[in-house]
Amino acid sequence: MFKKYLLAPGPTPVPPEALLAMAMPMIHHRAPDFVPVLDAAKNGLKRLFQTQNDVLILCSTGTGGMVASVNNFFNKNDKVVVIDGGKFGERWTKICKAYGLDVREIKVDWGYSVRPEAVEELLKKEGNIKGVFVQVTETSTGVNHDVEALAKIVGRYDDTILVVDAISALVAHDIRTDAWGIDIMVGGSQKGLMLPPGLAFVSVSEKAWKKAESSKLERFYFNLKAERKKLQENQTNFTSAVTLIIGLNEAIKLLEQEGLANVFARHTRLAHATREGVKALGLNLFARELPSNSVTAVEAPAGVDGQKIYKVLRENYGVTTAGGQDQVKGKIFRIAHLGYADRFDVIVAISALEMTLKTLGHPVTLGKGVAACEEILV
Repeated sequence: MFKKYLLAPGPTPVPPEALLAMAMPMIHHRAPDFVPVLDAAKNGLKRLFQTQNDVLILCSTGTGGMVASVNNFFNKNDKVVVIDGGKFGERWTKICKAYGLDVREIKVDWGYSVRPEAVEELLKKEGNIKGVFVQVTETSTGVNHDVEALAKIVGRYDDTILVVDAISALVAHDIRTDAWGIDIMVGGSQKGLMLPPGLAFVSVSEKAWKKAESSKLERFYFNLKAERKKLQENQTNFTSAVTLIIGLNEAIKLLEQEGLANVFARHTRLAHATREGVKALGLNLFARELPSNSVTAVEAPAGVDGQKIYKVLRENYGVTTAGGQDQVKGKIFRIAHLGYADRFDVIVAISALEMTLKTLGHPVTLGKGVAACEEILV
C-alpha cells in the first residue's frame, strides 16, 4: 500500500474545503437559494479572469468551451489563423474545420513558442482574417505562447478577434484579459481552479459579441447568447452543474484568500523548482523557450522509454504524472505543479523521479534533484 499523488496537468487535486462543500445536500438549479450561488460564481470568475466582461459557465469540459468559441462567432468559409505547436493547437484546427472555417495554420515546432511577428506577417499577407486561435500553455509540450504580444497585434484589426485557450494556464499565469485585449478566453474547472472536470468558462469581449450577431453556424447546447441572457438572471440556460458551481465558489474563496499575486508567484516558484530539480539530474527540458508554470515537460534520457518512466512513477511510487502524446510519446514525460499544489508536491515528484530512474537502470545520484528543489523552496 502507498499513498497516491496526483501530479498530472488535469484533473488536479481538489482541496478538502471544496470537497466538503460539494458534499452538502443538493439544491435545485431554478430555486431561489441557487441564485446567490451563481451570482457569487459569476463575479468571482470575473476577478480570476481579470475582466469586466461576462464569463459564461458551461456544463462541459474545456473542449466544450473551445467549441462554443468557434460556433458562436464565425461563419462557414471565414478565414482564421490557428497556432499549432502541439496537441491542443491541433484541436483548435480540428474544431474550426468541423464547422467549415478556412484555416491557415502557423506550424510551430513542438517545444517552441510562436513568433508573434509570424502572426503579424500572415495577417498582413492574407487579409480578411476573422480570428486568431492560440493556447496560453500548450499542455502537450509545456510551452507558453506570448498571448500579450499576440493581443497587441490582433487588436489593430477591427474585424479580427483573438481566441485564447487558457484551460491549463488560468491562475498559474497572470493573464490580463481586459488589459491585454483578449476577445475570447476559455478556462476549465479541472486545472488551476482545483475542481473535478465538468465546467468550462468563456469570457467574451464586446468586440466578439458584435461578431456573434452575424454568426450563422449551427448551435443548440452551446448557445452563448442564450447563456448570456440567462446569466443576467443568475441562471444557466440548461441544467446547472449545481455541485460543481458550489465547489467553484469555495475554490475561488481559497485562491482569493491566498491573493492572486501570491497564487501566480507560487506557481512560478514551483515550476522553477521542478525545472531545476530535473536539470540537476542531468535531464533536459522539452520546452526550449517560455516554459509554462502549469506543467514541466521533460525529455526521457537516452535509452529509457518515457512511457516506462510515467508507468513506474504511478505503479511503483503512486505518483501520477503524464506521458508524451503523438510524436513525442515515449520521448517525454510531464510533471504538473498546478492548482492545489505546494512545495512538497514538487519534492515528492522529484524524489519519486530519482527512484524511478534508478529502478529503470539509469545512473542517478539520489537526492541531487531534491536538493536543487529545496534550495529554491526553502
